[in-house]
This record gives sequence, structure tokens and C-alpha cells, in this order.
Amino acid sequence: GLNMDFFLCVIGMVMVVEGIPYFAFPAKMKGWVEKILEMPEGSLRRVGLVLMISGVFLVYLGKR
Repeated sequence: GLNMDFFLCVIGMVMVVEGIPYFAFPAKMKGWVEKILEMPEGSLRRVGLVLMISGVFLVYLGKR
């Protein structure tokens, strides 16, 4: 249906955006991944929560 097509489109866009830094700056990304691995889990959880809330807000703005 329409919702599934839209969902697949969104997932595809997310994958493209996520892939850009790995493709463009592979050496820098390795450094960032090492930093992420050193972060405490609580900090990562907060970053993830902020990213999810921001994403929902952007979707809300886009769908208005």
C-alpha cells in the first residue's frame, strides 16, 4: 500500500544519508566509531533519544 511505499522510501533516504560520511571520509569515520565505543551507554542513550525526538519533529513539520 501507500504507507509501505512511503516507509521504504524513508528507510532508503536514511540509508543514503547514513552512508555518505562512511563513503566520503572513511578514515575519519573510524575515529568517530572508536570515540562512540568509548562513550558510556547512558550518554549514547541520551544522544539516541534526542535524535529520535528530532526526527519525529522533522517528520511532523514535513507532513503538516
